[in-house]
Amino acid sequence: MSSAAFLDFPFHIDGRQHTAETDLDDHVYDLVYQVLFTVPGERVNRPDFGCGIGQLVFMPNSHALASATEFLVRGSLVRWLADVIAVQNVEVIAEDSALTVIVAYTERGTGEDLTARFVSPWSI
Repeated sequence: MSSAAFLDFPFHIDGRQHTAETDLDDHVYDLVYQVLFTVPGERVNRPDFGCGIGQLVFMPNSHALASATEFLVRGSLVRWLADVIAVQNVEVIAEDSALTVIVAYTERGTGEDLTARFVSPWSI
């Protein structure tokens, strides 16, 4: 692996029996994932960290929920990852029983444009 390796999330041991590492793009994706799925109050030393969209599985799916989720996601990402990414667009699509969150962002370190997609029930 290159010298710019990061710990992979979630933490695990790789095939070499070492701590698993990942590249910058996957690391930034992991950071976005952690912001979106950490429930505020879950971290003891930073109780306001997170967005908590995993809890939305228990809410009725609607366009109003999609709009509220869009603002929640954008605000959380700007607050917690502004030094790592520039959020270009957040799109939330409510269809049938699925809620899809699409985040388009630019990595500040590389200038690369990337997109992360999360679909309920929340899979990566």
